[in-house]
Amino acid sequence: MEIDAVIRQMTLEEKASLCSGMDFWHTKEVERLGIPSEMLCDGPNGLRKQEDKADHMGINESIQAVCFPTASAVAASFDRKLAGKIGKTLGRECQAEGVSMLLGPGVNIKRSPLCGRNFEYYSEDPYQSSEMAAAYIKGLQSMEVGACIKHFSANNQETRRQSGDSVMDERTLHEIYLASFEQAVKEGKPAGVMCSYNRVNGTFASENKELLTDILRARWGYDGIVVTDWGAVKDRVKGLGAGLDLEMPGGDGSRANDMRIVKAVRDGILPESTLDETVRHILQFIDKYRPGRHPEAVFDREEDYQTALEAAKECGVLLKNECGLLPLAQGTKAAFIGGFIESPRIQGSGSSYIHSARIPSILDCIQGMENVSYAKGFDVASDETDEAALAEAVELAGKCEVAVIFAGLPGRSEAEGADRLHLELPPNQNRLIVAIKAVQPRTIVVLSNGAPVTMPWAAQIPAILEMYLAGDGSSEAAMSLLYGKTNPSGKLAETFPLCLEDTPSFLNFPGEKGRAEYHEGVFVGYRYYDKKKMDVLFPFGHGLSYTTFRYTGCVLSEDHIRDTDRVTVSVTVENTGKRAGKEVVQLYTGQCGSTIRRPVRELKGFEKIELQPGSKKTIQFTLDKSAFAYYETAIHDWYVESGHYEISIGSSSRDIRCKTQLYIEASQPLPIEVSAETSIGDLLGHPKTAAAMQKIFGNLLGKAADEADSGSSSMGEGAGNLMQGAMEMPIGALESFGVLTREQLDTFLDSLRS
Repeated sequence: MEIDAVIRQMTLEEKASLCSGMDFWHTKEVERLGIPSEMLCDGPNGLRKQEDKADHMGINESIQAVCFPTASAVAASFDRKLAGKIGKTLGRECQAEGVSMLLGPGVNIKRSPLCGRNFEYYSEDPYQSSEMAAAYIKGLQSMEVGACIKHFSANNQETRRQSGDSVMDERTLHEIYLASFEQAVKEGKPAGVMCSYNRVNGTFASENKELLTDILRARWGYDGIVVTDWGAVKDRVKGLGAGLDLEMPGGDGSRANDMRIVKAVRDGILPESTLDETVRHILQFIDKYRPGRHPEAVFDREEDYQTALEAAKECGVLLKNECGLLPLAQGTKAAFIGGFIESPRIQGSGSSYIHSARIPSILDCIQGMENVSYAKGFDVASDETDEAALAEAVELAGKCEVAVIFAGLPGRSEAEGADRLHLELPPNQNRLIVAIKAVQPRTIVVLSNGAPVTMPWAAQIPAILEMYLAGDGSSEAAMSLLYGKTNPSGKLAETFPLCLEDTPSFLNFPGEKGRAEYHEGVFVGYRYYDKKKMDVLFPFGHGLSYTTFRYTGCVLSEDHIRDTDRVTVSVTVENTGKRAGKEVVQLYTGQCGSTIRRPVRELKGFEKIELQPGSKKTIQFTLDKSAFAYYETAIHDWYVESGHYEISIGSSSRDIRCKTQLYIEASQPLPIEVSAETSIGDLLGHPKTAAAMQKIFGNLLGKAADEADSGSSSMGEGAGNLMQGAMEMPIGALESFGVLTREQLDTFLDSLRS
């Protein structure tokens, strides 16, 4: 398609018509110009294609498909290749079904574990989230099917998600909430970016020029289409001017908005060139991601189920395993207990809900296993204890060698459209776990949930396996992990707190009257817990294996660099156990003695490796400026302070195996505002003003400092405090103390500015 030529032939009405959908899932066609209609479909953990009744909340049925692990589970794999394989498989399904764009992945930060949609998001960490998302996007788009990363931006709760205001400072926005998108957009180059419903600092995302144009396009170089979340348009003309391309869904409301666009152009309110650029983005998408380019593509549901199963095995996280209780030996007399055994929970509810063609249950898996018995124990559909079922389960557990309880959150507890109210499992499940443990010390808990839960019984239970919501293969994967056919290798991509009150946003989530204030700033997830040295239930990055790993070395290619340079970090990992296993090697950086508030450590690299017993591998991480920078509001950009940085490598954020230090020299100092309100200390410490300050005040300040250090000053023991006070004093105060006249002060300040 010769896009510019097509645009020149289009009428104003035809251009405006392309800016909204034809119906719930399709773009409009312009038949006379050969512009086809394309289909968009919900994802991201499966193909939710609706051929009849359409909706965006998972209410009406879709075609039978394969449900892959949800994002919270895939993130726990810490496996970029796995994310890419899932994406490629979904891309093949889309090609077979005539779908041009799949709506995913979701990369919103898990600000609070209460967010009802956290199962659909990757992580509390922006680096980990963006890395997994980029891999998924590349995999999907390798099949020439567009990905649509969502929800841009700061959509971190479901409460009042269509009208609420996410309020935060500039540094927090860029360093945490935009960072989750930034690298995924730059590296993955998704075909679409979906703007969210909510306001960001007072402006709806669909009308936010700073987000959609200044940051997304101008700063990040994005050249795809910006799509609304379904029904997110407020003022269509204002949105188009801000950088919003495609309004979805289509229908009578969108056709009225098309006419508003036409009128705005004719009235001179909206430049036609702006409309042309929007049309260009849409035509480029239609031209590049047209289905049918892979005629060999078939939706093989059995083959794709096997892919989903293998993925689920990589996502399970072994949280606890005292005395090597797991893996279970074949033939162990086991009591399998819990309502999820009959009715597995494999996914979340809402727009990502997949109509699965095949969902084996644990009950299916244990058929024919002579030494395994089943008791329901609790009803998934109720929070109330069934006394008879509890008694039956307790009796069975007492007669066996081990009890395996399948517990978790029921579907009603976490879903799109509503946030959770607490972090607890249903009370009947907690009661069951305690009762079983009382008669069977060898008790294992297997969890199915999309986000963290509290575990008041955790200290007494010797083994806990977190399966998250692992898709159609959840049950078979859990069995493979329990019996050691697969060695667990998942790691938590979010912190499990001891209680809700410990969470960073507890006092400000979900906000009041539609206004959510992000007072915790950049201290989200493990950044907060580590800064406060707080105990947690399970830390970010945690996950055990049936083997053990030893880390040796932590070698830098250089120990002193400039912020424009790169440095290579090497570490060797050895499998010191008796079985093959996979380890996620995690690299964190942290600044020593920063002048601003920064986290103790931040994830800046990870690699998943597989090792045979006794084998070892050396891993190299190449770090650039982005691994050490923070977002500096004075320059509205990323900045690296001169100073020492600690590089930590380990098996979790709190299981650091080796460390080293690196000195980084900033290539440019930050600008300094010279005024009567600038402190003496700031002026003395800045390269631009230090020499002149020393020339005028050096002798006086040096003498005072010497007296403070020696304690010989007539000011006595308070000399040091007074010296600090002098450094913090605005230079303009020198006039008040008679040190300088106003004229002398103004002249001196002018000299510092020159």
